[in-house]
Amino acid sequence: MAATGDQALHAGLEVVDDGGNAVDAALTTALVSAATEPGMVSLAGGAFIAVWPVDGDPIVVDANVEMPGRGAPAERFGRGLREIRTSYGGGVTLFAGHGSVALPGLVPGVAVAHDRYARLPWERVVRPAAEAARAYPMSPSAARYLSYTADSLFGDDPEAHALVTRPDGGLLEGGEPTSNPLLAATLDRLADQGPELFTSGAVGAALAQDMQVHGGLITREDLLSYRPVVRPAHVSQVGAWRVATSPPPSVGGTMLAIMLDELARCGRPTWADVIEIQRAVLGYRVGVHDLSRDLEADGTSLLQRVAEHGLEALRGSSSTVHVSAIDSDGTACAVTMSSGYGAGMSIPGTGVLLNNCLGEVELNRLGLHATAPGTRLASNMAPTTGRGPGRSALAIGSPGADRITTALMQVLGEICLGQVDPQAAIEAPRLHVREVEGRWRVELEPGPDLAAAVAASGLPGHEYPEPHMYFGGVGAAYLDAQGGLGAAGDSRREAAVGTRLHP
Repeated sequence: MAATGDQALHAGLEVVDDGGNAVDAALTTALVSAATEPGMVSLAGGAFIAVWPVDGDPIVVDANVEMPGRGAPAERFGRGLREIRTSYGGGVTLFAGHGSVALPGLVPGVAVAHDRYARLPWERVVRPAAEAARAYPMSPSAARYLSYTADSLFGDDPEAHALVTRPDGGLLEGGEPTSNPLLAATLDRLADQGPELFTSGAVGAALAQDMQVHGGLITREDLLSYRPVVRPAHVSQVGAWRVATSPPPSVGGTMLAIMLDELARCGRPTWADVIEIQRAVLGYRVGVHDLSRDLEADGTSLLQRVAEHGLEALRGSSSTVHVSAIDSDGTACAVTMSSGYGAGMSIPGTGVLLNNCLGEVELNRLGLHATAPGTRLASNMAPTTGRGPGRSALAIGSPGADRITTALMQVLGEICLGQVDPQAAIEAPRLHVREVEGRWRVELEPGPDLAAAVAASGLPGHEYPEPHMYFGGVGAAYLDAQGGLGAAGDSRREAAVGTRLHP
């Protein structure tokens, strides 16, 4: 399996020793990551959980965040937001505060995936996260992010600020020991009481009360109404592989599927093909799809049009964490989670940091608080599973905002069309076409033929001096054609990989 750190990886491998399958391992690892990467992800975020059972069809549990506000007075909408400008990621403007918090779905989504596909009891899957929260090393990725935001974003809430800094208020460095005893106690209660703790239980009540006092939108009615949705995965034929990813309303999965379909049409795509496909697909997303008021219907229609007409159908028209697991039986599970950039505060007394998904401008193109309560928000997350020749199977995904789709496009293209080893495919150089102030340019890593392809495209390019975490952090777990287990991690971002046979 592939995880974001050794502590999370070892927790997942230990459940395999206890007879767990890929879903047990992935969910355990994901919860440990959520407990030990403050600022990057939290239990009060959203997730997509992709599962391809060895004896069934691929599905995705949509546990993404929702627009809250059921039963809230009209005067709450449009309020409770504070603007934060940070130099993180080359310059990011975001909105934090209670009005930026979307209705979280991660815990209910983990529960649905567990109930349907896991082998081990709920308590066994959750307890390692409680143990990890009591003592963990600060991840280097989280430390880098918090070096920009610990004071500006989290400084207004003493409880939240204490969770992301040293006892004296100083910045934590990557690898430095820290702890979150409040979260450990919350996770112990989650293991004992079940997922209702975060909806109808004490944590849900504390969240709704805090929102009411401070003008946030989440109500008790929201928490009781939230339901994860189990959707059939969208399946593409990419060479000899069937690749399954998040269906609409997921934006990331929709765009990835279109990119993979176009790569497959090319047969063995060139860098020029990669640039043209990214420019067409991402251009359509920015100009049209991100403004949709019905991402599910419009995404389904778009996939059908592109399947019939190719790219001609498009003419004229922070933080995340990912875990991949596969077991020797062939069940694959990929989990991508996000809490946005963080709202800057926690649920009082719980150690749970809140998301700011309503305050991410790039995911709310229609405007902040513009969608109806109960609407799933847009998401770049695209956990993916696949089956290929012989016994080969794959669970794969990446963090990286809008670079998730382009990173996975390039890696899966190499694996499925180029028959490249997953580790080599992940380490290969990448590029990403992006819009900057209304104009398109190509961000690229050094590598054979990339610069020449960018020059030939007529687009300006910006070459990074070395492989960079800007281009994602892909993690994969796989079976080869003979059924041998393997895992691959991305050196662009901290990764931990390992395999363990069933006892």
